[in-house]
Amino acid sequence: MKVLLLNTLVLIPFFLFGQTSFDKANELYKQDKFEDAIQVYEQILESGQHSVELYFNLGNAYYKLNKIASSVYNYEKALLLQPNNSDVKNNLKFAQNMMIDEIKEVPKVGFSNWLGGFTSVYHYDIWAKIAIGFSFLVLLSFIGYYFIPKIGIKRIFFGLTVLFLVCSLLLILISSFEKNQIEFDNPAIVFSEKVSVKGEPKTSSSNVQIIHEGTKVYILDSVDDYYKIELLNGTIGWILKSDVKPLK
Repeated sequence: MKVLLLNTLVLIPFFLFGQTSFDKANELYKQDKFEDAIQVYEQILESGQHSVELYFNLGNAYYKLNKIASSVYNYEKALLLQPNNSDVKNNLKFAQNMMIDEIKEVPKVGFSNWLGGFTSVYHYDIWAKIAIGFSFLVLLSFIGYYFIPKIGIKRIFFGLTVLFLVCSLLLILISSFEKNQIEFDNPAIVFSEKVSVKGEPKTSSSNVQIIHEGTKVYILDSVDDYYKIELLNGTIGWILKSDVKPLK
């Protein structure tokens, strides 16, 4: 398992206090004082500061204490910020190997699912930034088309202007689609040691399935003290709100 503490290349900069606390927590982690490190990491989160590195290190600290749900939860929080971070994905697999449940995801088919898989390669903010980059290229190519007198070169710049404009608009659509996908999904992590998934939102209802801490579910609806949830294998049922912690 990778336990590298990511101190550099922070994508979301900490304020002075936050960075000092982050370094302090990292030192506590290196000294195997995991509970103390967790306390400092959590204080940083409570101050309103978030980053992939913070959630990653917090997940590592919980993993060291064999706290499966908290470990998985923080790795998943990191992936919400950076879906393709290989270090986070790798450590998440280690944490998942400690879980009791092994719920296999049902493969989804169709164009929308293929598109979702493609757009999820980057966060929607990244797609938007790439779109801005192409917009800048549109401006440069148009300037070249407008000021260069030679017909042959003007045609080339005109073609580039159209191409970059199409790419920019397409990337804006991709960014919007990915943002909608993220906002639509409502994942949560089971924190209770053992949870009964009910057929209806009431205690007397029969059990559909038994799941355990660390299991990822998707919240579909809410009624009183219950969430309607869907498991990765497509099973749908109801669980108490107190048994899970939403990731968003």
